[in-house]
Amino acid sequence: MHELLMNNQEIWDLFTRKEEYSPEKLDEHHRFLFSEKDLRNASEPEVSRYLIENGMQVEFPENKSFAVCLTHDVDDIYPPLSHSLLSSAYCLKQLNFQEFLAQSLWKLRGIDYSPYLNFSKIMDLEASFEAKSSFYFITAEADPVRFRYNIDDIQHHLGEVSDRGWEIGLHGGYYSYDNPEKIKKEKESLEAILGKKIIGFRNHYLRFKTPDSWEILADAGFSYDSTFGHRYSVGFRNGMCHPFIPYNLNTGKEIDILEVPLVVMDTALFSTSKSFDEAWERTRNLIDTTASLNGVITLLWHNFVFSCDFRKDWVRLYEKVLQYCSRKGAWMTSGEEIYRWWADGA
Repeated sequence: MHELLMNNQEIWDLFTRKEEYSPEKLDEHHRFLFSEKDLRNASEPEVSRYLIENGMQVEFPENKSFAVCLTHDVDDIYPPLSHSLLSSAYCLKQLNFQEFLAQSLWKLRGIDYSPYLNFSKIMDLEASFEAKSSFYFITAEADPVRFRYNIDDIQHHLGEVSDRGWEIGLHGGYYSYDNPEKIKKEKESLEAILGKKIIGFRNHYLRFKTPDSWEILADAGFSYDSTFGHRYSVGFRNGMCHPFIPYNLNTGKEIDILEVPLVVMDTALFSTSKSFDEAWERTRNLIDTTASLNGVITLLWHNFVFSCDFRKDWVRLYEKVLQYCSRKGAWMTSGEEIYRWWADGA
């Protein structure tokens, strides 16, 4: 694949994100700051289209025409005060007193009654469409906003997720994305709780440095990453709607990791859409484009969304996506299963 892309300099520069090697500007979280032109062009997977037009063929299990990689970043397992207040106010406005009590008084019953320990609820929804997903959990203690959670407190919840066949991966800490030792330590902590190796990764706040982050993750023993996407928009960061092996322009070598690029993140989608209908239209167009190229579209819906009454539209859109992709005959699954299929020569 790399040899084919090298034949077209413009396509090659887009695929490798050459401009990210020497960024002129970074945002407040030290992420690459995309231009308005970059964000406008993100809806078109130019590199994947070039590959398909030049002979690349992709197959999926059971003759599925395209794949949807479903993922959830578990940023919180206990609602922060702002979320509790907003959810409680919404419930009172809707005269939903049962849910109001669940949102406001869960602490009196114990941490297992936290509304954000909702993994079963999410898995049940996905299972109704014969789908699976990935949950990325934090093990880091330091965070720029607040202490998130202690992974030891939810060991039995992790066991349920794993036992049902959904994937558990690492959500790398905010201060770890450029620190190989911290990432290895966080990985080991999660593996110790699970009692097995993990292969998938996405970094907190989508902090990522091209190509260094891939090198660090490969060295830490991860098989795939799914951080590579847009924080302030949706779409294809390097023109790819297929998983790919990254290439390091500094070394002139492939990096031993698979990137399953992130395409749609809930917070980015709704913060840049004026209405539910616009958010759905943008998402549907990205799905249709990916399907037309036999690609993989990766979605990120945070777990807290499914227990936030003031985010009902976000859940409604997720359900609509599952229904739409199911009707289109998509393979809806986890990052781990995408990786294993791709690694076997899909």
